[in-house]
This record gives sequence, C-alpha cells and structure tokens, in this order.
Amino acid sequence: MRQILFEMSRFLVTLAFCSIIFPVSIKAEENVHISIQPVKGGFSLTNCSIIDDESDFFVVKKTASLFAVDIESATGIKPIVSNHISNLKGRIILLGTLGHNKLIDQLVNNGKLNISDIKGGWEQFKIQRINNPFKGVQQALIIVGSDRRGTAYGALSISEAIGVSPWSWWADVPIKKHARVYVTSNVTSKTPSVRYRGIFINDEDWGLKPWSTSNYEKKLGDIGPKTYARVCELILRLKGNMLAPAMHSCTGAFYSHPESKVVADQYGIIITTSHCEPLLFNNAAKSEWDSKRDGEWDYKTNRKTILKKMDNRVKEASPYENIYTIAMRGVHDEGMRGGLSNEEKVKVLTQVMFDQRNILQKYLDKPANEIPQIFVPYKEVLDVYELGLKVPEDATLVWPDDNYGYIKRLSNPEEQKRSGRAGVYYHLSYLGVPHDYLWLNTTPPVLMYEELHKAYVTGADRYWLLNVGDIKPAELGIQTFFSMAWDINKYNMSNINKMQSNYLSSIFGMKYEKDFQDLLDTYYRLAWSRKPEFMGWEYEWDSDENVKLKDTDFSFENYNDAQQRLTDYCRISNKANQIMKILPESYRPAFYEMIAYSIMGSYQMNRKFLMAQLNHELAKKNNISTNWAASEAQAAYDSLNNLSAHYNNMLNGKWKGMMALPSGFCAKYQEMPNVVRMESSGLHPYNLVPEKAKNKLIDCTVINLKKYVNKFTTQDRTINVVEGLGYDWNAIQLGKSEETPVDPKKPNAPRIDYTFSGVDADKVTVYVYALPFFPLYDGKGTCYGISVDGAPVQVTQTTAKEWTPLWKNQVIKNGAVFKATFSIIKTPKHIFSLVYGDPGVIIERVVIDWGGLKTTYVGPSVQ
Repeated sequence: MRQILFEMSRFLVTLAFCSIIFPVSIKAEENVHISIQPVKGGFSLTNCSIIDDESDFFVVKKTASLFAVDIESATGIKPIVSNHISNLKGRIILLGTLGHNKLIDQLVNNGKLNISDIKGGWEQFKIQRINNPFKGVQQALIIVGSDRRGTAYGALSISEAIGVSPWSWWADVPIKKHARVYVTSNVTSKTPSVRYRGIFINDEDWGLKPWSTSNYEKKLGDIGPKTYARVCELILRLKGNMLAPAMHSCTGAFYSHPESKVVADQYGIIITTSHCEPLLFNNAAKSEWDSKRDGEWDYKTNRKTILKKMDNRVKEASPYENIYTIAMRGVHDEGMRGGLSNEEKVKVLTQVMFDQRNILQKYLDKPANEIPQIFVPYKEVLDVYELGLKVPEDATLVWPDDNYGYIKRLSNPEEQKRSGRAGVYYHLSYLGVPHDYLWLNTTPPVLMYEELHKAYVTGADRYWLLNVGDIKPAELGIQTFFSMAWDINKYNMSNINKMQSNYLSSIFGMKYEKDFQDLLDTYYRLAWSRKPEFMGWEYEWDSDENVKLKDTDFSFENYNDAQQRLTDYCRISNKANQIMKILPESYRPAFYEMIAYSIMGSYQMNRKFLMAQLNHELAKKNNISTNWAASEAQAAYDSLNNLSAHYNNMLNGKWKGMMALPSGFCAKYQEMPNVVRMESSGLHPYNLVPEKAKNKLIDCTVINLKKYVNKFTTQDRTINVVEGLGYDWNAIQLGKSEETPVDPKKPNAPRIDYTFSGVDADKVTVYVYALPFFPLYDGKGTCYGISVDGAPVQVTQTTAKEWTPLWKNQVIKNGAVFKATFSIIKTPKHIFSLVYGDPGVIIERVVIDWGGLKTTYVGPSVQ
C-alpha cells in the first residue's frame, strides 16, 4: 500500500484544452462581458491608452498601473498610462473617481454619462462605453467609482474577466492569454452587502513569518511593507477593503515598520485590529509593550501609561483610514488583569471606552460617532458585556464564533436598532482549546454560509473579519468569504456548496467541474467528523493524560469505519494526483496549492495515525501484519514531509518556508506516533479493502435523511434537506434562523417523518446528531424534538457551555448527540419524526438501535 503520491511530468498544452480554458465569451461576477472576437460596439483593450487624473486618489493611480500590467499579461500589449489631456485620441480607458476626475465630471455635466445610480454610493462602480466622448477620441471605456475603492474594483473586475485571477500571485493561477480582447457590456455594481470586509493574519509563526523572514522579505527579516503590499493587493482584487495585520510576538508589530501603513493606504486598504489590540495598539509585541519597562497591563493601576501608548498610536495612525477597537482585554489573548470583580470590570471598561473616544476625537478632529469603531465581545468580554456594560451606540458590535465556526450569539431585536450595526469575527484557522487547526482549511462553505447569513439577517452587515492564519492554503475559503461579503444574496443553502467547484472549474477547465465537486465534497466530509489536525486524539492545554497522542476512536472491527475512511481519502488523493498530471504544466502549481496539497496531506495524516492504531491492535494479537502497519505509518509520516517539501521548493522556491505542519505551542499531531515492531521476517500486508459483509446493519439502522415519507410544514416555517454538511453530507435544517420558534410538543408542530422496519424488540434507542449551534441571542434556544410512532415528543437542545468537556467534544466532532429510548409495538413499519422547535437547528445523522449497534466514532453511515 506504500504509495508514491505524484510525479510532476511535463505536458504540452493541447488545442483541445485551450478551447476549454479560453472560451470565446467570458462573464465575470459583476457581469463584465468579454469577447476575444470583434463585436460591434465592443471596446478593444489591445488598442487603447489609460487616462487617469493627477488629482485622483493614490489607489486609483496604483490601480491604473496594475490594470495596464494585467492587460499586458493577458494580451502581450501594454496600454500607455497617462494623466495628460494631450493623449486624448483614438480609444481611451478613462479611469477615475466621481469628483476627482475632471474629464469624467465633464462627461457627467454634458449629459453623456449618467452617474445617478452610483453617486453618493459606497464602493460602487460603473463601466460604460461611449462613442466620440471628446474631440479626437473614437471610443472611451469609462470606469468610474463612487469612491476610491469603487474605482479600483471596476478596473480589477475587468482584469478578472479577461483572465487575471485575484490569485495569480498568491496561488500562481496562470493568466489566460488572448490575442485580442473586447469589453462588450456596460455594468453598474450594487452596494456591497457588507460595508467592511477583510482578513486577519494570525498565528503566523509557522508559515507567513518564516516565509517572509527568510525568503520574500529577507532583507528586512520580518513581515513588512513588501509582504503587506502583496496582501493588500490581494484584498483589493477580492473586493475587500480591510486588513488586521499579523500581531504575534514573533513578528515585528505592524507600526514598527512605518512604511507598512503607507503601503496599505496606497492600496486603499483600511487597517483594523483584532479583539486583542485596543486603538491599533499591539501589546503582544515587546517593542510595543514590555512589562519590565512599562509595568503591568492593568488599567486600574497603570492607566496613565496605557493611555499614553494608545494616544501615541492614534496620533501616528490618524492620517490614514482605520477602524478602531475599543475597550480592552489583557496582554495578547488573555483576559483582563488585576483580579477584578464583575462590577469592577464593567466600571473599568466603561472608563476605558470613555478615554479612548476622547483620544479619537482629539486626533481625528470629528465627533466620536463619526469615527468607525468596533467592540468585540470575545471570550470573557462577552460575559462582561452581558453583565450590563454599555457600549456606545455608534460602535459596531462584532460577534465572534467559538473559534470552531459556530457563532456564539448575535444581535437581539434591541441591538439590531443600533446605529453602529453589527459584524462578525469568523475563523478558518485557530490556535487554542481544545485543539488548534492551523494547517489546512477544512471549514465547509455551507457551514460558513449558514452562520454568516444568519448573522447578516440579524444586522451583522457592517463588518466581517476572517481569521485566515497564514493565508495559505486557505485560498478557497477566503475566496468564498469575500464573494459572500460582496453579494450575500447571490448565494443560498442550495447553491453555496457548488461555489468552490465552479470557481476551480473557471480556472482549470469546466470539464473537471464534477470531479472538483467530488474532491471537495469528500475532502470536507471526511474532515467534518475529524479534522486532520485532530487525528492524534490529543487535547491542547489540558491534563497530562489528554495532551498525549492516542489511538483514534475509528473502528477497524465495525462497519468498515476506519477502512472506509482510508479508502475514501486514498481515492480522492489519487484522483487529485491524476488530474494534476494531465493539467498543463503551468497550471499544476496552482492546483497543488489550492486543493491537491490539502487533499493529499489529509490522506497521509489520517493514514499515519490509523496505521499506527492498526499496528497497536495487530501487535496485541501477534498478527504477522504488525510490522507492515508500522511501516505504513512511517511511510505516511515521510510522505507528509515530502508533500510540504515539494510545496516549499516548487517554482524555484517561491514559497520556501511557507508550508509546514504547525506545532502550535503544545500540539503533537505533527509527530510520528509510537509503533510496535515484532521480530519477524518480511512485511505482510493487511487487507484494508472494506468488506461488504461488515457494512450490514443488524438490529439497528441509519436513517437516510434525504428519503423522508412526509413533511408537515407551514408557510412561515420550513424544513429542508441540506447538501454539504454532516457525516453523510446530507442534513435536515429545521427552519431558517429568521423564522419563529414553536413548541415541539404541540400536536401541530412542523415535522418530517421517516420509516424504518425490521424491529423485533419492544423498544428502540435513538441517537440523533445535530450541529452544535448556539442560540441566536439570550431568550432564543436550539431545541428540537423527536418521536417514534407518535409517542410523546422528547425534546433536547444542542448548546453546551463553552470550555466544558462536552463543548470540547462537540466542536471536535461537529456533533451534539441526543440519546432517547422509545417503547414500541411490534409492527412491520415504524415512523421516526424530527420535530421543529427553535428554527435553524440542523440534524446530520439519526441512528436507531434495538440491540445490535456496534461501537464506532460517530455511528455507522447510511447504507
């Protein structure tokens, strides 16, 4: 079973492939239509110049340069970029911001350009072709923005339409080539769904920091302005507008390299900070705060020093566009210091916010309610907020998830009236209890959509921040996040699961769309029950016993539990490898970075631990395959290292230092588990092919949630099948979050019914697995009911108190288990009912046992 994962073979691009990659007509997200054939009225990008205005914003001038390079990269012809009226001849692209471009304003005043649909708008743009707009100009392509970023988004939307991916640098997506290219549509963009949209670079110790320090920004030896220029360009191309910079103590604080803030502003990117950094001040960095020099980070006892630090930071940053975090926590990711009582915490934070707003008003010279501010009730701060802390009405409440993708609470009806609205802080990467997941992005798009849309409809439309770790390899998750933040209404629970396969197909070829969907569905499904980082079965920051590597709870004995997992991983690993081999050579690095590495790495991580477990089990039986299993585990460990080495060394070492198995601070999953070797000759393979007989369910069954027999709903309460979530990748959503609750014990409560048969007992035990959601807000719940054969409904809820052992177990396995027993009368068929309670509950698996259920990790699968 030892496998060489891939061999990078050379491949010539064929005409047939080109016909798939380069269609005659192209349509981008913003309905920018492009043709590579002449079209009447089409604007030729290969026969034009770009005109901007010297009085326009720097980001517009930066965009003009980027746009010219994009056109050259796609066509081989670079337009001249100029702000001189003398260049008004032939065909021109007129790029500018309303009120900051004299020629555009002239067209508006002359009635040749109607901008009423974007005037005064937020980050909107208009793309319009106009014939004979000025003397000597045959045709103009007007790209006008309501503001500086709107202008940039307009131009870069055309870049994307002609084949310049936002990921052309960060994920090495090749730029598609065209001899000629024409813009054939006029476009007016809508207001973005979310006002502020950005990423937080976090836990950068094991990827971005070593890569930047020893490779990309070697001269500086840190993450600095050169790196941030690339980050900010990526955000701008993704139609984002906000960055929370890296802030671990291993990295120089963002403001310790003064050019970094200048670079961000040149790309039009707003600087924000996480919950840790009040008024942009990073107390995790020794250069910013050193307790030996500055004293304790305790506002009650050291207010003057802390206040001075924040004052200096706002003074330095105030010339630029920022969003300021108000209130405070302890040092870095700690709770408030000083051993304060709850009443004292409320009092101190009230004083902190009052002082902070005075600083903001002093340096920004405007009322505090006109300055963007966020309050992030993260971890213990949420407890203080719920004790009655009064946050200024104009500050945005930024609701965090529990670090594992489940938002802890959202705005209640009263909070939804706040002028500052609300936002979210969401994780694709995390370092903390119960276990980090810093290596791969395994958050499925359906969960991300469900939680973020739930937030959006309760008023979280002001600020979305995504914790992306080191950015790589989270490209698909980041793309999904920004697409939703730009236009949340484009997606729903039915189409969001296909978003990433569609996106990959637009890059690598539509003929692979079904293959990509298969790869992604299987990859996310397998990680749903256990992320690759969790396969060592250890907990972090826990008892001595729990921090040690252990064998998994997947079973080699029952229902092919472990065998099927290995088989499924092996299949998609091989499939990704085969697709990569037949792609043109120039496309292979992008495919490896965006999907193949994560799939292959996940397989080898699972193989390593499951083979070590098999080795232990076989050793106890003195089985002759013991040494073979040990060899397989070691081979998987070596393969993991080889996969990362290939990532770091390809493209002449462009990403050297970026990819590693992060050790966190106490995780052990990256280690080689102990194995047992017996004194014997040779290696004897063990049969790991799933045996059909083992799948047979005796005296138990698993409900196929797609195959219901009845569904009783009302106009205002829905029940739907959801694809893209759950252990079997199909789940039932008992209502949308915005619907109203119902008592599940009422006879007319909405429900969905299933049949099961073959029971020869007088009672059954039902195991229901639900997603571990939190209530929307205080006063809401997460209850649902179940019943068998019309028996009185038994009611439960999915919420566990954060940090408890129950909560740890639920987020690790993405499931909250409810066990109930029902007495039954022996009949050929029985009815199982899921009953609506609090809207939004999602059920992912139902197992019914009448005496034959065998032990597995999360129960047997649908047969």
